[in-house]
Amino acid sequence: MEIYQVQKELVLTSRLEDMGHLPIKVVKNMSGGVSVAMDPIGTKPGDWVFTIANSAARDAAGDKRYLTDLTVGGIIDNWKEVTAGFQK
Repeated sequence: MEIYQVQKELVLTSRLEDMGHLPIKVVKNMSGGVSVAMDPIGTKPGDWVFTIANSAARDAAGDKRYLTDLTVGGIIDNWKEVTAGFQK
């Protein structure tokens, strides 16, 4: 599990059938690393989220057949207080 901030949604004009139809979000961790994650819960840019990685990410996305290694698991409320020095 890692903490990320949602940056934006990726628009995919084509994808493998086994990726499902969940939104894909660009997320950034506190050290500046950028990743993409499936988003079954409906986040928006600026939300702080925790993620589920590896094989558990497929279950978290809602279907073990989904081809993902990172899924948003939930939105963190009031995280701004902890991340006051975080640079976007």
